[in-house]
Amino acid sequence: MRRNNFTIKGINPCFFTFLAISWLGGIMPLNLLAQRDSVKLSRKDSLEKVNQLKEVQIRTVKITRRQTSSTPLQILSGADLEKLNSLSVADAVRFFSGVQLKDYGGIGGLKTINVRSIGTNHTAVFYDGVQLGNAQNGQVDLGKFSLDNIEEIELYNGQKSNIFQSAKSFASASSLYLKARTPSFEDGRNNRIKGVFRTGSFGLVNPSLLWQTKITDHTYSTVSAEFKKAHGRYKFRSTNGAWDTTGVRTDGDVESMRLELGLNGVLRDSSKWSVKFYGYKDNQGLPGAIVANVWHFSQRQWDRNFFVQSAYEKNIGKYSLMATVKYSNDYLRYLDPNIVTTDGLLNNKYHQQEFYLSLANKLKINKFWDLVWSTDYVLNDMNANLYRFAYPTRNTFLNALATQLHFDRLDIQANLLSTLTYDKVKSGPASGNRNELTPTVMVSWQPFDQKEFRIRSFYKSIFRMPTFNDLYYTFYQFRVLKPEYTKQYDLGFTYIKGYEHQALTQFSIQADAYFNKVKDKIVAVPGTSQAMWSMRNLGKVEVKGLDVNMQSSWQLNKDLSLNAGLSYTYQQARDSDPASTTYKEQIPYVPLHNITFLASAAYKNFALNYSYLYTGERYDQSANIAVNYVQPFYTHDLAIHYNAMIQKRKIKVSAELNNLLNQPYEVITNYPMPGRSYRFSLTYDY
Repeated sequence: MRRNNFTIKGINPCFFTFLAISWLGGIMPLNLLAQRDSVKLSRKDSLEKVNQLKEVQIRTVKITRRQTSSTPLQILSGADLEKLNSLSVADAVRFFSGVQLKDYGGIGGLKTINVRSIGTNHTAVFYDGVQLGNAQNGQVDLGKFSLDNIEEIELYNGQKSNIFQSAKSFASASSLYLKARTPSFEDGRNNRIKGVFRTGSFGLVNPSLLWQTKITDHTYSTVSAEFKKAHGRYKFRSTNGAWDTTGVRTDGDVESMRLELGLNGVLRDSSKWSVKFYGYKDNQGLPGAIVANVWHFSQRQWDRNFFVQSAYEKNIGKYSLMATVKYSNDYLRYLDPNIVTTDGLLNNKYHQQEFYLSLANKLKINKFWDLVWSTDYVLNDMNANLYRFAYPTRNTFLNALATQLHFDRLDIQANLLSTLTYDKVKSGPASGNRNELTPTVMVSWQPFDQKEFRIRSFYKSIFRMPTFNDLYYTFYQFRVLKPEYTKQYDLGFTYIKGYEHQALTQFSIQADAYFNKVKDKIVAVPGTSQAMWSMRNLGKVEVKGLDVNMQSSWQLNKDLSLNAGLSYTYQQARDSDPASTTYKEQIPYVPLHNITFLASAAYKNFALNYSYLYTGERYDQSANIAVNYVQPFYTHDLAIHYNAMIQKRKIKVSAELNNLLNQPYEVITNYPMPGRSYRFSLTYDY
C-alpha cells in the first residue's frame, strides 16, 4: 500500500497551506509595524490618528452574512462565480470547504454533494427558497443546474440563520441555496438581454439566453433558456499496477434543454410575489465502471423535470407572512440492453409527483425578540413499471416553532421541529408512520467592541427519512427502516479586517471545529443470495473535522487588483459501531485533508483566474486495506477573460484550461475523469 504517496512531485501539499497562510496572514503584522515606525507623532497627533483610523475601518469594512451568520456560511456570487472554470453548480460547489463532490465522470455523469461526511441525502437543495424534492432516492444531480441563470450559491452547515423561513428549511443537516438572477434595470431601460455561447472539448455546444423585461414599474419578467450537447468522449489512463494503457471514454454523451419563466413584482401595500415555471429534459449515456476490461457501456437515461412554484410575502405592522406553493412532475427512464428480464430488455420507468404548501408566520414581540411558526405539507407519490411495485404515497407534515433574541452583540436562536410522515402503498406492506421532534440551538456573539470578530456555535439534532428506493425498490427485500439520526456540534469564529492606503485592502478568515454523529445509518447488505439484497439500519459514524476559509483583496495600483482565497478541511470520519468489522476505520471516499486555492487578477479589461484543488488519500470501501486505497489527486485550472464595451453593449471573451497538468485521477474508483480540456465562451450583455 502506497501510504507514503502523499506528496506532489516531492512537495507535501500541506506546504502550500503553510505558504498561503504565511502570505495572507503574515502581511498584517508587517503592515502594522510599518505604520507604527514610519512617522513619529506627538501624543495629540497620535490620538487624532487613532480616531481617524477607527472611522476609516468602520467605513471601509462591510460586515456581511458570512460574519454574522450563527451557522457556518460559504457564498459564491456574482463576479466570484464568473471567475471559476465552472459549467454547472456541481463544478462550483467543489471549492467549498467540508464538501465531497461525488462525480462519476464525464459531462453527463451523476454529480452529488456530501457535506461534512454525513451523507448526500442529508443535504437539502433549495432553488429560489423552495426545496428540490426527490422522494425516489433523495439525491439531486447538481450537474443539471447551469450557472447561466444563477446569481448566488450559499452553503449552510446546520441551517439558514434566518428563522423566518419554511419548516422544510429547518429539516436537514445542511442546506445548499441556489438563487436565480433577479431583474435589474438602469434608468430608462425596460429590457436586458444576455446571451452566451460556449464550445470546447468533448464536442461541447452550449448556447444560452437570459431575457429580463420591465413590464410595469413594479412587475418584471425573466426568460432563461439553454441548450447543451456534447459527445462526451475523452481519453483516460487505465492501470492496475502491472500494466498501463490509454482508453477512450465513449459513453458520456448528453443532450439537454432547459427553459425557465419567471414573474415577480411588488404590490401597492409593499407585499412581494413571484411565480416560476421550470422545465428540463435530457437524453444521456451513463458512464460505467471501468472493470474487467469492459470500457464501453450501452446504458442510457432520459429525464423530464417540470415544476411551477409561487411565493408571496407581506408585512402588517409587527406581523409578517410568507406563503409558498409548488407542484413538480418528474419522469425518469433507464434502459440497460445488457440485462434481459421476462418482459425483454431492462427498461425501467419512474414517475414522481410532489405537491408542496408552506406558511411561515413571524411576530416581532419587541425590538430584540422575534417568534416564528412555520407549517408545511408535502405529498409525494410514485409509480414505476417494476414487478410488484408498491406504488407508494407519502404525506409529510412539518411544524417548526422558532424564536430569536438579537441584541447588539449577542444573537440566540432556537427552534423545535415536528415531523409526521404517513406512507400508503397499493401493493405489499407499508413503512410505519413516523413522529419525530428535533431541536436546534444557535448562538453568535461579538465579545469585543469591534464588529470584525465574532464567535458562533450551534447544536442541531435532525434525521432523514428512508427514501422510496430504500423501502420499496423491488430488487431489495422489504424491511421496516428507522430514519437516520444525526447530531451536529459546531464551534467557530469569523474575523474581517480592512486597511486604508495599503496594497492589502481586506483580509477575512473563518474557522470551525465540528463533531457529527450519525446513528441507524441505512445500508444495503446481501440477503439470501447475491441477487437479493435488503436495506437495514446498521451503521454508526462519528465525524471530527476542521474547516478554515481565508480571503484577501489587494489593490496594487488603480488598474491592477488581486483576490486570493484558501480553504482547508480536515475530516476524521470513522465507523463508530463496536460490532462492525471496520470499527474505527475511515468511511469510504472521505479524505483526511482537502485544500482549495483560488486567485484572480484584474488589469484594465483583462482578468486572469487560477484555481487549485487537492483531495487527499482515501479508501473506496469500509475496510482500510491496501486493495481499497485511493491515491490523492490535484488539479490546476486557468482562465483568461477580456471585457469590452461596444456601443453600450458588454462583450466578454473567455478561454478556459482545465486540469492544466493533464493529471489522471478518479473521484470515484473505476470512473476516470477527463485529462486536460478546453472551453471557450462569448458573452453579449445589453
